[in-house]
Amino acid sequence: MARQSNTLFLEQWLRTNVGGINQTVSGHPSAPSSSARAIIQAWSELRDSLQNQTFHPHILQSLKTLLNSQASLHVADPQAKLLLSVLSSQSFDRPPESYPILLRLLYIWVRKSVRPSAALIDSAVDVISRIFATEYGSKKSPSFLAEGILILGAISFVPSVSESSKIACLELLCRLLEKDYQLVRLGEEIIPDVLAGIGYALHSSVDVLLVRVLDSLLGIWGKEDGPRSTVPTALMILHLVEWVVSGYIKSRSLKKIEAFSQRTLGPSEATYVPFALVMVAAGVLRASRYTANGQGLEFVSILRISAENQIAFVAQQFISDTKGSINSDNDPSSSLLRQCLSLALARSGAVSFSAPVLLCLASALLREIFPLRHLYMQILQFIHNSGSEFGISEIKRHLDSVLFKEAGVITGVFCNQYASADEESKSFVESLIWNYCREVYSGHRQVALLLNERNNELLVNLEKIAESAFLMVAVFALAVTKQRLNSNFSQEVQREHSVRILVSFSCLEYFRRIRLPEYMDTIRRVVACVQENESACISFVESMPSYVDLTTWQDFSSKQKMEYEWSKDEVQTARVLFYVRVIPTCIELLPALAFRRVVAPSMFLYMGHPNEKVARASHSMFVAFMSSGKEPEDERVSLKEQLVFYYMQRSLEGYPGITPFEGMASGVAALVRHLSAGSPATYYCIHCLVDKANNLLGDLTTLKDDEWKNWQGGPEPCKKILELLSHLISLVDIKVLPALMKSLAQLIIRLPKRGQIMVLNELYAQVAESDDVTRKPTLVSWLQSLSYLSSQAKTEVSTSKGRESKGNSASSGTIELNARL
Repeated sequence: MARQSNTLFLEQWLRTNVGGINQTVSGHPSAPSSSARAIIQAWSELRDSLQNQTFHPHILQSLKTLLNSQASLHVADPQAKLLLSVLSSQSFDRPPESYPILLRLLYIWVRKSVRPSAALIDSAVDVISRIFATEYGSKKSPSFLAEGILILGAISFVPSVSESSKIACLELLCRLLEKDYQLVRLGEEIIPDVLAGIGYALHSSVDVLLVRVLDSLLGIWGKEDGPRSTVPTALMILHLVEWVVSGYIKSRSLKKIEAFSQRTLGPSEATYVPFALVMVAAGVLRASRYTANGQGLEFVSILRISAENQIAFVAQQFISDTKGSINSDNDPSSSLLRQCLSLALARSGAVSFSAPVLLCLASALLREIFPLRHLYMQILQFIHNSGSEFGISEIKRHLDSVLFKEAGVITGVFCNQYASADEESKSFVESLIWNYCREVYSGHRQVALLLNERNNELLVNLEKIAESAFLMVAVFALAVTKQRLNSNFSQEVQREHSVRILVSFSCLEYFRRIRLPEYMDTIRRVVACVQENESACISFVESMPSYVDLTTWQDFSSKQKMEYEWSKDEVQTARVLFYVRVIPTCIELLPALAFRRVVAPSMFLYMGHPNEKVARASHSMFVAFMSSGKEPEDERVSLKEQLVFYYMQRSLEGYPGITPFEGMASGVAALVRHLSAGSPATYYCIHCLVDKANNLLGDLTTLKDDEWKNWQGGPEPCKKILELLSHLISLVDIKVLPALMKSLAQLIIRLPKRGQIMVLNELYAQVAESDDVTRKPTLVSWLQSLSYLSSQAKTEVSTSKGRESKGNSASSGTIELNARL
């Protein structure tokens, strides 16, 4: 809270509240504080100079020594009298740069003295008035102007100052602001000093002088030769007004409050710039939160209403001027106003709902705080037009800006406005946010692919903005679920909003880098809504990119084809992965036709993705579909049969290597469990696994026993297939079991002796633990026959005819095995 008691130097407090502005004194960077000895020496040299009536060059250095010690320096009345004597002396010529320093030292005296001498104050007013009448005209500079405004405002703020001196200070201050405001444009570092002087004056003045000061505060930014309008300046105006109005409230200066509010919160002058009016209103709102002990609560409440109405009025004017567009308006003044409106509301707390305010906040979030669409367009233009790379300085500046740093607070204000909005306003901003998500997906995908790692730093910085945009969307989506997913709306409306949220989340999935509670809560609620209705499931699934879209890419901005590798498109992969994870939750209600047409092609495509997490998720999708359909359905059963054939081909062609074995094993287990008994697809699955195992075996029998002990390297993929086939003997239906036992036995016979023993031991353990009384007797008999054949088979070959001998041995063993089974 800004209070006079703890705000010694108002200009420093303004800089602190803005952030990002260098702490400067009279336009010079702050320097290390001087030692006590140096300060004493500086005062001594100043006295000597006055006594000798000479201003040597080293005197200027003495003044700078004192200036650099502003934080610890105490200027008593005797020192102030010395400074006034130096300023008013006619015996020597002072350099122009000495005037701002002398005025600053007098300012330190005024602000740090508990009870400055009234006579000395009046003398200071006379000296300063004379200096500006005689010396200022030929020695004008931004710092001279700023220090003059600062000291004049500070003197008018002194409680013991005489009325005549106060009026003289305020009159001179107003004349300086009205005549020489152009100088403020030449040095932005002096703006906090100018505003602080205005703040002191506003606290002191009333009636016509207050009007003149306010005219300067709110009007000079709109003049052609006036100072530039910037966000830091706007924030300083906000906190300046907070300081002034909180002082009014604390001192119960109702007359000043009324005069101030009539001029700033009522019908405004044509010269008052909108961004300044917004910041003034926000400063009033911020100050009104600190009403002590409920005093003047009714009056403060009226003040708040006026301030809120002022912000709503400016927002309405802005919407009218831009015709409600948030996409096509590139006017810098409009951009500034959007930024100021959002920061004003972020720093002033909750305000009543206003449709124009809600729309302005949405516009600020999508254009100013997360300007990804604008950045993508610029980058693509650079790439296509000149072949050069877009500089990262603009993005870095945005990341460091106060606007981006307060994105979270602004999002909270936006969501609060949305919660209180009417139906039309809610629907409008929802559409804006969901469209934004799709555009960010499309834009970032293009930029990432075209840059192709040429500018890694640029992509990293872009993604920092996008990650924050994702957080904004997640928080907003939760607000939407709270408003829409309740009994006030029909099930159809709830499902429609749920699908839109899911699609939007899929577009930004690539930027989801943290586990966000708001995101998880929203996902749970919308998925629960979608999975209850078939049409909602179909609507969500059909929003998934098609197979053609996934595998081909057209750069529409350049109308040129480019070489495209779908597996390297990380933005698209993240989106598909989102669908692959969500669709299984509603697979029961998804018609087989929709799965065949939309999901299956993409599922099989991403089974071949080099990222194991993505490939495994695709296998999980297959498992979910094979496990779905509690009630027999001819169309679904038929599709399951058909998908198995392609599933086995797609899985095994990438194994070992791309296909994760755990994913394939879960898919095989699911299909043998859920296909009908004796299904040809089950036979085909076993045939493919056996054929793959035979191919992997190759010359495996040439391995020595010591090498066989550890199934690493070459034997490992084959071992996994054998383990999977062994596991299937307890899963396949009884009709398929004989074919499986026969194929598995043929494989085992081909193994070296140690391998046969290891596999048989595992099979014995598996059968022993089984409680399936139907198949257990058959399996026991089969294992006994297999053990006998294994003991008879030749497993070692040491001559040059070993390969042929081995093949004959395996062949004879197979013939005998067929006869026994």
